[in-house]
Amino acid sequence: MRRLMLVALFSAAALLPVPVLAGYSFASIDGGMIDLDDYRGKPVLVVNTASLCGFAPQFNDLQALQDDYGAEGLVVLAVPSDDFSQELNDAAEIKEFCAANFDLTLPMTDITHVVGPDAHPFYAMLRAEHGFEPGWNFNKVLLDGQGELVATWGSLTVPTASVITREIEALLP
Repeated sequence: MRRLMLVALFSAAALLPVPVLAGYSFASIDGGMIDLDDYRGKPVLVVNTASLCGFAPQFNDLQALQDDYGAEGLVVLAVPSDDFSQELNDAAEIKEFCAANFDLTLPMTDITHVVGPDAHPFYAMLRAEHGFEPGWNFNKVLLDGQGELVATWGSLTVPTASVITREIEALLP
């Protein structure tokens, strides 16, 4: 009987959803790694970006979100990607461009694939488990403090849109 109960317990645990944050890390544009597990307990807005994209002015909105909600726990993570052929050549150029043009201070990864067979494991998981794959630059993914997917938005939805800020505010203490 005890063996049957243990099997049932472990089987039930296997059915629980695995938090999106679990085990995913990105190379940081500043060197080192950005481990999503470090953000446990905080909502995280992950955005695939590109410096030369027509949506690049959204960097200002991303920084505004970080400035407005960061003290309450929000983390805005920019993920530069050249998957749509609109990113600069290397991390140093991206960092300089974003600092000079948008005064960015939010965390940023190194250049990362977000679509296709070479997609970062985080984005591959979003596609496989949630049916979400960025269709262009500046797609947004909101995770709650437990790492669960809350919502996604495309490029046309600016980061400071009420549809996004309402979701963020609902996750803050």
